[in-house]
Amino acid sequence: MKIIKCLSEKIEDELSDAREYIEKAIAWKTEEPDVAELFYQLSLEEMGHMERLHQMVAEKIAEYRRTKGEPPKEMMTLYEYLHNKHMQEAMKIRVMQGMFKEGQGA
Repeated sequence: MKIIKCLSEKIEDELSDAREYIEKAIAWKTEEPDVAELFYQLSLEEMGHMERLHQMVAEKIAEYRRTKGEPPKEMMTLYEYLHNKHMQEAMKIRVMQGMFKEGQGA
């Protein structure tokens, strides 16, 4: 399914942006706290985008199952690989987001 590939590529883009923003937030936390907070919020928004894209992938796979039966094994193998890769990256980003908020009463 070409749409799964498209959505997966966008998930990777969102994760990359979320990581970039949280890295900038951490880097600027002391010197420019207001800018750092903006970067933190943008990182959270990018993660929200990623979650919405991920939900659409799950919906497309469920729709495929309803209408055509079980997806091809190769497609599911690739999906599972990408899903695991994306979730590992998301976990790292969430840890960084948590590190940023430490000491800020959040």
